[in-house]
Amino acid sequence: ALGFAAVNSERSRGTLSRLMAQPIPRDYIINAKFVAGLLVISTMTLILGFLMIGMGILITGIPPTPEEFWRLFFFMLVSIVYMGVWLNLAIMFSVRFRQPATSALAGMAVWLFFSLFFFMIVNIIIEATAPSRGADPGQILGYQGFLQNLLRLSPSQLFSEATTTLLVPTVRTLGPITLEQAYGAIVGPLPLGQSLLLVWPQLTCLLAVAAIAGYLCQRHTGL
Repeated sequence: ALGFAAVNSERSRGTLSRLMAQPIPRDYIINAKFVAGLLVISTMTLILGFLMIGMGILITGIPPTPEEFWRLFFFMLVSIVYMGVWLNLAIMFSVRFRQPATSALAGMAVWLFFSLFFFMIVNIIIEATAPSRGADPGQILGYQGFLQNLLRLSPSQLFSEATTTLLVPTVRTLGPITLEQAYGAIVGPLPLGQSLLLVWPQLTCLLAVAAIAGYLCQRHTGL
């Protein structure tokens, strides 16, 4: 909503030519659009998050521990990064297409594909390439790792893994493990530092997707 008409609406109103007449690089315009939208999203997310924390304290009468508070805070940061991915993608479509309706439909189509249809395609791949029941355990583990990496091509899967690990301290791994590996594990919640190390690859991938969308937006501006 904040990005699909960021550039093409100014082009249709004729204000983009006036903006480009100023002695500023064109990349600054796109970056300013992204930073402004991200600031709105960040403010909204942090206000709603702290509001829910305050309501929870008023309703239950139990304040969160420092670790629980930081887990919620990092959850909000991951949410901001995830929304920044789609914001940057929407701005890219706003640059590529001249009509705001076209850019909005393109952004919604990409979001629907990765949030819904992508998992249906992965299920079809699972049914077609699943190993037999008598397969080697190492082959099964390798196949499970392949499927998990395939699912991680979707930003929503990366966001789901990151938020689940941050909000549920009992999650100790995000990949397939053997019984021998799980046998010696100590039962108990992970500390916050270990949970952050566990979700660092997912957060890095989300930042990389946002950076790629921003790079494509600035490379093919056509301004």
